[in-house]
Amino acid sequence: MSYVEFLTEFGPRLVDGTITTAQQTILAAAVAILIAVAAGLMRLSHNRLIYGAATVYIEIFRGTSLLVQLYWIFFVLPLFGLTLDKFTAGFMAVGMNLGAYGAELVRGGILSVPKGQWEAALALNMSPAKRMIRIIFPQAILNMLPPWGNLLIELLKGTALVALISVTDLMFEAKQINGSTFLSAQVFGTALIIYYLMARCLITPFMRWLERIMARKLGRI
Repeated sequence: MSYVEFLTEFGPRLVDGTITTAQQTILAAAVAILIAVAAGLMRLSHNRLIYGAATVYIEIFRGTSLLVQLYWIFFVLPLFGLTLDKFTAGFMAVGMNLGAYGAELVRGGILSVPKGQWEAALALNMSPAKRMIRIIFPQAILNMLPPWGNLLIELLKGTALVALISVTDLMFEAKQINGSTFLSAQVFGTALIIYYLMARCLITPFMRWLERIMARKLGRI
């Protein structure tokens, strides 16, 4: 079977899998960003309970395997009365895992804002919340965007694991096709190219566009 014939026959299945992978990536990214912002801010709290809760979460999710977390969420949580469908369990596991890494990026980004900016906001008699929203966080976002680009690419690659709980993503379809045809080079070669194109042509340009937008708003370009 030529490669053109392979794409003609199995291309639609790979496209469907790619769409599912894109959906998983977008939803997992949304979960990761929400968790990262919340946990990152909690890590800056002077309240030991709030700080401790965020630290425990981050250490657990950074210190254990994403695959184990995925299995826990899908197979173990139902034993405690919380059942998630496989699609939801997939993006929740990936998002919660990468959110733990993102929390440290948020914390580092906020702490990287020059001390003078904090003092200027304080001199304007801004409340802590207003100070964070209007002065500190916009500058922190610009500092965070480059490492967040790398993290989102890792998130995209991490979604391949959801195939192990039968989410019909790109990797699941690739494994199914390979199991029936044994055309490993064509199947996994195509999957590799698709993952690369999603990272290189979608995530990377989007993050660079965001960097330019934020830099322009802050008057840095």
